[in-house]
Amino acid sequence: MSSDVINLALKLVKKTKNIVVGSVDESGYPNAKMMFNARVRDGIKLFYLTTNTSSLRAAQFRKNPKASLYFSDTRFFKGLMLTGEMEVLTDEKSKELIWRNGDEKYYPLGVTDPDYCVLKFTGKRGRYYSKFISSEFTIE
Repeated sequence: MSSDVINLALKLVKKTKNIVVGSVDESGYPNAKMMFNARVRDGIKLFYLTTNTSSLRAAQFRKNPKASLYFSDTRFFKGLMLTGEMEVLTDEKSKELIWRNGDEKYYPLGVTDPDYCVLKFTGKRGRYYSKFISSEFTIE
């Protein structure tokens, strides 16, 4: 994979505030949801997001871990789709990793709130689009 494409993809990931997270429902249909970008990540391979343990998305990922993340720059019509697998984590270490002040707004019982969990996305493939050109790559 071209390091130029990876660098462009990383720039897009860093500047994107909200992303679209894709899951698969029980009938095999794709579902998409807008979410805040990952608070913690490692390049374009690992992303850690927050959600409710009781959410539809968490339930779908428990049944089928196939997932996608989509980052976009609508001003310059650039996009990055990553496909991979999503894990639903409820362990204390993972929850503390991405907890931020103010999260009590969503999880009133704090970091130990049973309705607070972490979605860990591990990327396997990517597709970056810019200037009428798509570049596909494998994430290692």
